[in-house]
Amino acid sequence: MTIFPADTDPRLVEILTASRGGGLAEKMGIDFLELSAEHSVATMPVEGNTQVTGILHGGAHVVLGESLGSASAALHAGIGHYVVGIEINASHSRSADSGIVTATCTALVLGRTLATHEIVIRDVEGRRLSTVRMTNLIRETR
Repeated sequence: MTIFPADTDPRLVEILTASRGGGLAEKMGIDFLELSAEHSVATMPVEGNTQVTGILHGGAHVVLGESLGSASAALHAGIGHYVVGIEINASHSRSADSGIVTATCTALVLGRTLATHEIVIRDVEGRRLSTVRMTNLIRETR
């Protein structure tokens, strides 16, 4: 069960809960533990998300980071708006070949038209695996 701030619009909670982060996040086993504009946490299993040598795929790190950053930006944008990623980058520091990884998303900038987040992905021992930074453009729903 995902934890949201008490003042989150119930309509937004329903949208984010029902979507479960979208089809890709669901296929990759991403579990959203906490969601807010400022601070969010999610986990993902390594198993099923590996590359040919058996370690967590670099693209999986990015999918986890973008899924979490996009959800956080959507919470910042609120009802009547949607977000689109306009920039993402990742630096991979270490690999993981088993277990669960945890991503922690922290807002860097929460503006009227842009939201930038840093997502740090760690293994079960707390070692930093990747740092992902993404910027979302906030648009009005038409």
